[in-house]
Amino acid sequence: MFQNLQEKLEGAFKSLKGQGAITELNVATTIKEIRRALVDADVNYKIAKEFTDKVKEEALGQNVLTAVSPGQLMTKIVKDQLTELMGGEAAAFTLDSSPAVILIAGLQGSGKTTFTHKLAHYLKDKQKKRPMMVAGDVYRPAAIDQLKTLGESIGIPVYAEEENKQPVEIAKKAIEYAKANNYDVVIVDTAGRLAVDEQMMDEIAAVKLAVNPDETLFVVDAMTGQDAVNTAEAFNKKIDFDGVVLTKLDGDTRGGAALTIKYTVNKPIKFVSTGEKVDTLDVFHPDRMAQRILGMGDIISFVERAQHQFDEKKSKELERKIAKNEFDFNDFLQQLNQIKKMGNIKDLLGMIPGMGKAMKDIDISDDAFNKVEAIIHSMTPSERAQPELMNGNRRKRLADGSGNSIQEVNQFLKQFEEMRKMMKKMQKSGAAGKMMKGFGMGK
Repeated sequence: MFQNLQEKLEGAFKSLKGQGAITELNVATTIKEIRRALVDADVNYKIAKEFTDKVKEEALGQNVLTAVSPGQLMTKIVKDQLTELMGGEAAAFTLDSSPAVILIAGLQGSGKTTFTHKLAHYLKDKQKKRPMMVAGDVYRPAAIDQLKTLGESIGIPVYAEEENKQPVEIAKKAIEYAKANNYDVVIVDTAGRLAVDEQMMDEIAAVKLAVNPDETLFVVDAMTGQDAVNTAEAFNKKIDFDGVVLTKLDGDTRGGAALTIKYTVNKPIKFVSTGEKVDTLDVFHPDRMAQRILGMGDIISFVERAQHQFDEKKSKELERKIAKNEFDFNDFLQQLNQIKKMGNIKDLLGMIPGMGKAMKDIDISDDAFNKVEAIIHSMTPSERAQPELMNGNRRKRLADGSGNSIQEVNQFLKQFEEMRKMMKKMQKSGAAGKMMKGFGMGK
């Protein structure tokens, strides 16, 4: 996420290394490099110029404390200005009506239907709502089937009328159905086009007028850069949406859309999507995104995801087993599954300060744990519960059963034993308990 921008900004700050103070002379090169980095990230030149002028003004008005280097101070100033550029703080997402109506708009291919499904899951899972989705895309082949399939996968119903080609009628009937069946949120997916056209704009405007939504969200593909900003402008003039959703942020994203949509249309980014899985949807926090762009990580979001996945009762039992050196392969497999539920592995590592840069050239797929899981699934129940049973014959059988080499099996078992020792050591020192309390697991 924003890898090139991050590297170029780091390079810009290097020109201040070794300087005792920020001056008009030594800051000029840094400002020029920051502006170039932003333009390369598909930020409009006018916005990049205005941004760097603010950074320069702020920097020259600061006295550098002896404990802070000019480079560190400049990093903080840029972080604060990036945060401000992207909206300052997380935007409110208000669902006051009963049922509350959310209207989804955007071009074809931007990820509207997938986002509709993710939002429904988010509202059900994290806000304990009873949502219903509406198949309002009556033009795209298989759009209704796609939404129904997605709905079935998360246990959320889809209102659809196969023969009806009138989106306004469908939306109005869906809301009546939701009222009659006690659904408290109605999410209306709508049709898109390959490009902005008058017919599409008139249709989405008519749907909005008919259902009076609590939230109208414009979904945009973050990989389209400045084009995304231009499309957002066109939609906003027609339907005056409430907020933006950036999808595909895990792709080859230069960053221009995320950085400048708020500035251009004066509407906040409300959600970001970072993968294909249903739980890869996050509320957008400008300050956290600014930190990630500058390679500072986002430990708050990491902890929030962990808190949502980790069970306090199971964590206490795990602490007890670690203390008695009884941590086994069943426990390890359980921890793997919880980590996988937190989202894309590389994205998670990018939230840890310093890890994003370290992992930049390493391809970590969501299948990274498949080999380990295959080895554990090839074990008997007694072997999973008693790691010390692993002799030579058993290891050979595991290699054959899991499709791994004996060397790979031995490497995993060695790493597992080292991990057990480290966990036991941490438990004795109290470090494990402190770590679990940090994740909201301790007393």
